[in-house]
Amino acid sequence: MNLFKSRLKPLPQGKWHRRVGVVGRRSASATTLIILALMTSPTAWAVTVTSCDRQVSVAQPPQRAVSHDVNMTAMLLALGLKERMAGYTGISGWKTLDPSMRAQLDGLPELAARYPSLENLLDAGTDFVFAGWNYGMRIGGEVTPASLARFGIPVYELSESCAHVMPGRVASLDDVYNDLRNLGRVFAVEDRAETLVQGMQERVADVQARLGERPTRPRIFVYDSGEDVPFSAGRQGMPQPLIEAAGGRNVMDGVAGSWIKVGWESVVEEDPELILIVDYGERTAAQKRDFLLQHPALQGVTAIREQRFVVLPYLAVTPSLDNATAVEILAAALHPKAFAP
Repeated sequence: MNLFKSRLKPLPQGKWHRRVGVVGRRSASATTLIILALMTSPTAWAVTVTSCDRQVSVAQPPQRAVSHDVNMTAMLLALGLKERMAGYTGISGWKTLDPSMRAQLDGLPELAARYPSLENLLDAGTDFVFAGWNYGMRIGGEVTPASLARFGIPVYELSESCAHVMPGRVASLDDVYNDLRNLGRVFAVEDRAETLVQGMQERVADVQARLGERPTRPRIFVYDSGEDVPFSAGRQGMPQPLIEAAGGRNVMDGVAGSWIKVGWESVVEEDPELILIVDYGERTAAQKRDFLLQHPALQGVTAIREQRFVVLPYLAVTPSLDNATAVEILAAALHPKAFAP
């Protein structure tokens, strides 16, 4: 009875049971039409997806979504959701966009150059946020799923970032597939999401087929930045599954962390055969390469002696559609014979 009560005006006498009685005397076909109308209402559409260790329910497809960082923004754009976005945050304050991405974002406002505030999001009339832990949200910070829930704004967390609130969680390419599919459900664009997922899976599968069964995996060190102390990636960060899928081994896979600080002595001890430089931050990839080549402690490292480097942009080494490209590039560098023309 509550379903009918919420959608029908009371009789002058204010007796709801009389109104329901009227409905009960309708023909079967009329009643069926009413039920179908209720089933197709926004409330009936509502979906629930899992985000980290939470269940997130959305009553209707968002119309004023906000994404954080270039990787999550690129996902929404690839899903064809630009017209349903109020804006994005956290791009210009950290990195320079390539011309293609800049063109895609034309006309879409950046609400905050770095971290968004509650005020930024509320002023934009935000009805959905796609962000992650250490990707726009910090534990105990101003913007979190809990703080936004008070304003009725649901938050979907980037799956890879869940390691910050779910200790022991290891990153996987399935994280990206899962995020795309969940976003497809939330925005009612499941077919488009599935097409993107299948495209990535096919490209990764092709790499696996070329590699075949290989008993040895070349050692890779991920170098993001840092001179006194290098900033790298542990087994909970996205580079881990990318390196594994490409037939390599992350030399920091023994560290339970996402993006981590390590010691140069650890790098020397692991003797990486290839160094993956992340093209990100104030220093260019060329400057990072020159620094590594000249570092006194690294002169005996195989990758330095043989000058074996791969450069990948930030977008390719964080959860994104570009992860398939990263796997292809890394695999070709690690196993050139398998990918020879």
